[in-house]
Amino acid sequence: MINQKTKHFFEFGRFRVDPVEKVLFDDGQPVQLTLKAFDTLLALLESSGHILSKEELLKRIWPDTFVEEGTLVQNIATLRRVLGDGPDQRSFIETVPRRGYRFAATVRQVGQATRKPELRSRTKDLMVAGTALVAVLLSAVWFARPAIRPPAPPEHDKIRMAVLPFLNLSGDSGQDYFSNGLTEEMIMQLGALDPARLSVIARTSSMQYKDTKKDTRQIGLELGVDYIVEGGVRRSAARVRITAQLIRVKDQTQVWAQDYDRNLTDILSLQNDVAGSIGREIQLKLIPAASARAASVAPLDPEAHELYLQGRYFWNKRSASGILKAIEYFRNAIARAPKYPQGGAGLADAYALLGSLPNAGMSRREAMSKAKASALRALELDDSLAEAHTSLAFVLMQYEWDWEGAGREFRRALQLNPNYATAHEWYAFWLMARGRSGEAIEEDRRALETDPLSTIIEADTCQFLSYLGRDDEAIQHAQRALELNPGFSLAHLYLAEAYAGKKNYREAIMESRKALELNADPTWALSVLARTYAVAGQPDKSKAVLTTLLETANQRENLAIPLAGVYAALGQKEAAFTWLERAYRNHEGGLILIRVAPAFQAISGDPRFLDLVRRIGLRHSSS
Repeated sequence: MINQKTKHFFEFGRFRVDPVEKVLFDDGQPVQLTLKAFDTLLALLESSGHILSKEELLKRIWPDTFVEEGTLVQNIATLRRVLGDGPDQRSFIETVPRRGYRFAATVRQVGQATRKPELRSRTKDLMVAGTALVAVLLSAVWFARPAIRPPAPPEHDKIRMAVLPFLNLSGDSGQDYFSNGLTEEMIMQLGALDPARLSVIARTSSMQYKDTKKDTRQIGLELGVDYIVEGGVRRSAARVRITAQLIRVKDQTQVWAQDYDRNLTDILSLQNDVAGSIGREIQLKLIPAASARAASVAPLDPEAHELYLQGRYFWNKRSASGILKAIEYFRNAIARAPKYPQGGAGLADAYALLGSLPNAGMSRREAMSKAKASALRALELDDSLAEAHTSLAFVLMQYEWDWEGAGREFRRALQLNPNYATAHEWYAFWLMARGRSGEAIEEDRRALETDPLSTIIEADTCQFLSYLGRDDEAIQHAQRALELNPGFSLAHLYLAEAYAGKKNYREAIMESRKALELNADPTWALSVLARTYAVAGQPDKSKAVLTTLLETANQRENLAIPLAGVYAALGQKEAAFTWLERAYRNHEGGLILIRVAPAFQAISGDPRFLDLVRRIGLRHSSS
């Protein structure tokens, strides 16, 4: 006897969802999703057209488990990549500010009659189901791979690789800095193997998977990579043991695995061995610079190297307190081993960032001077350090306005390591300042391709696009940054400026206030809020915020440009130019984008503005 029942599917666009088998089909082909990502999609489809709060979604998808909101945000971001949402990334799944999410596309429920034998061998059922499941999974791996690439399409002629955070197997969380540092250095080593054929995901994105429970297949699909390196580190006294393996994502094959046991003095040689072994396994040819460097590795002072790794650990926090701690560690590393070039490169990075922050601990002049000196010392010891060339270029661009010198150093850094995301990111600012906006956007795209989960690069992209009047695209990138990190105040500020560009002042004011709530240093957020009120035709509110801002302006560096922007928006030209002159005397970094910043378009025709642009060295900047 045969029973008939109707099986329901959800359809939207070219997609079909089978809620029973938990499979998403794209034009008839299965797409791989994690179970929780599928459950998120199903919940949205079942409430199509209605808002589901984040709390409702969390309770439904993780009913008996406490998870952070960021996990839900990652699921939404994954679904958007899989579905290939339209130009504003909201064609299917819409974010409703402060409320939740809504599935905005038209959803159809369709039925399909299925015939099921009433009596059947359980063993045969299981065999058939198992065969079907294997077929679905194998198909899913193949067909899903291009669907969930990062937002920027990769260069398909390159092999793409990610190095996952090496596990700290010592049992001592105080040793995390060592495993983190080893991960970062492995990324740099592999990135230098054959840049023409190998693209390595940057540290910022790789470290998002520290302590993750995701498997390598899922991580590979999310990052759009072909290979994954993973491993562990165990330290004991003066020795270090590293286990590493290379996994091919498409079939989860272990291509290579090796254990290493060395003295800490041989750590750099050990890193070269691991990188070289992986390179040979994927049939890469070492570039001459990498080969020469591998052949000339000298024994390393283990204490100096430990101090350097601790410095990088704190530098990567990107906070003023973290940078100050990093400086202390880098200086101690150099004192321990004066001819250790990485210590100088780290110190240059730290001083360069410190000089870009409003702080009372060290003047911008002193910090930038120290950054340049540290970079030059590092390059005297090893001219092949892309990080040191990049830090030197940053100082030449942001502080000295030596445009030719900065461009030369950026290009040298990218020649040495085309996979260095920070070099691409900062070189994009150089190109934007020089009036080469198309190249700047392309350079920023390369940075994001190398570091697809970087919130700061997403925010930079928002800033550039907003400055070019491409506000809808700018909003997309700011929202993507906030999906990755909802507490990222800078993304809220750039989002506010993009909304202001669209004359959506209500949303701009709301985003400025969100940044105020998140930021321990509210000065920049106050300036954006004051300027938004001014352009929105609310000068009294603008002046009230300005009064609060002025109370701290005389005690803080790097605030002259934001204040000048507020005065320009209020139509007070004299005050605007007074503060711009102060910014010029202090060599504030924000001046490099003054020609394209919307805040100064109202005064851009004034002879004093044109003279300032000339003094910064940007008048004839087209190369």
